[in-house]
Amino acid sequence: MEISGIISALVIGIIIGVLGRLVVPGRQHIGILWTIVVGIVAALLGSAIAAGFGVAQTKGPDWIEWFIQIALAALGVAALDRARLRR
Repeated sequence: MEISGIISALVIGIIIGVLGRLVVPGRQHIGILWTIVVGIVAALLGSAIAAGFGVAQTKGPDWIEWFIQIALAALGVAALDRARLRR
């Protein structure tokens, strides 16, 4: 993987993480770094799931892939928030 691929993965992870955090109602008790990590993981998993369903490469924007990634990020943010609240 080239440096440009790593940088683009980080940027997309930040966007996905922030969008996932905005979807979850209420205040989350996790930091921005955890949000970015959740976003990067959600972006990678969402891309793999979309490829598995055959919707990763479409004409125009990949709205279904973005929806899957944002939904995974929202689930990750909510799960991490709940885990941190239990401590």
